[in-house]
Amino acid sequence: MRGFLFESLETILLALAVFLVLQASVQNFRVDGFSMDPTLANGQYLLVNKLVYESVPFQSEAASEEPGASGTQSWVYPFHAPQQGDVIVFHEPSDRTRDFVKRVIGVPGDTVEIQFGTVWVNGTIFPEPYLVKRDTSNLAPVEVPQGFYFVLGDNRPVSYDSRELGPIPQETIIGKAWFSYWPLSNLHILSSGLALFR
Repeated sequence: MRGFLFESLETILLALAVFLVLQASVQNFRVDGFSMDPTLANGQYLLVNKLVYESVPFQSEAASEEPGASGTQSWVYPFHAPQQGDVIVFHEPSDRTRDFVKRVIGVPGDTVEIQFGTVWVNGTIFPEPYLVKRDTSNLAPVEVPQGFYFVLGDNRPVSYDSRELGPIPQETIIGKAWFSYWPLSNLHILSSGLALFR
């Protein structure tokens, strides 16, 4: 009897540990709207990897020893920082109750410009094979600050993104859109740019 109780307790604790790890690392997300068509459809359900972009703030030493000088804050990533082409889920910076899904176009230090719908990053055309609906919008060069990311929807004519929001802060990012699980017809893993499996 004692052995049975011990094994039962062990099983319960293991199940609880697995549940807590999953809660901390994965979150489901429902796509609301058409800003990511055709990559992601309205009503599609995703799993979001919350650990992949986990970061730790790091305060560097002041470059100058003059009184009042302060260091700059950066982030250390145990895995990796958001990369160009990643599809991410984030809180709207001005309203943390609203979440969006967009694609990373510019990372810290990049200069992003849009000319008649064509995106340029650091003076080079940004390849976007996933685009179906192009627009003719223009955007003056924007330098992406440290700790920020420039994001755009794949369906540019209807997307509310960094063209209006500006670059989004790192701390608003929930995670990387990793896996589409519903509806089953859209079951696939998301990669940086195109779905690996459809």
